[in-house]
Parts: sequence; structure tokens; C-alpha cells
Amino acid sequence: MASRDRLDDQAITQALSALDGWQRDGDQIVREFEFRDFVEAFGFLARVAILQEKANHHAETWGVYNKVRLTLSTHDAGGITQKDVDLAREVDVLLRQ
Repeated sequence: MASRDRLDDQAITQALSALDGWQRDGDQIVREFEFRDFVEAFGFLARVAILQEKANHHAETWGVYNKVRLTLSTHDAGGITQKDVDLAREVDVLLRQ
């Protein structure tokens, strides 16, 4: 399966079981984060932006003060693909650093 092929329900469920805090919301996966303050949240967003550029795959991002929400979906595939799962995994690793 190519990284741009849409994953089936079973593959999505299996992928989410290995991710920390990510949930399915229709044809996307979502995770919300809360940080101590705006600077910490903004720093996180900047690091995530670098990951996204390297992957050439960009999340829908939302941030207000110390809260961040990332939504991942591969629009040209019409749903969740391995690219989304891979980027979510990289975000999880980033949080553990």
C-alpha cells in the first residue's frame, strides 16, 4: 500500500492503538495538547511545522494561548493514510524529547 492510499477502518484502528492520545474524527485523526503557556505552545507548533515541511504533509492546526489542536487527513486521498499516521507518530516522538 502506498503512503497516499486511504487506510481501511481496521488499519486505522490498529494505527491509533499505537499512537498516544490521537482519536479518529470521521476521515481524519485529531489530537489536542495543552501546555503551560503561550510560548511553550508556540514553540511546539514551530517544531511541528518543521516535521510537516520535511514530510511535505501539513496538518490543520489550531492554537489559542496554551492549547493546540492538530488534525491530520490526506485530502487528495479523501481520508486517513499512512502519511497521517507517520506524522502523528513523529509528533508523539517530539513530545517525548
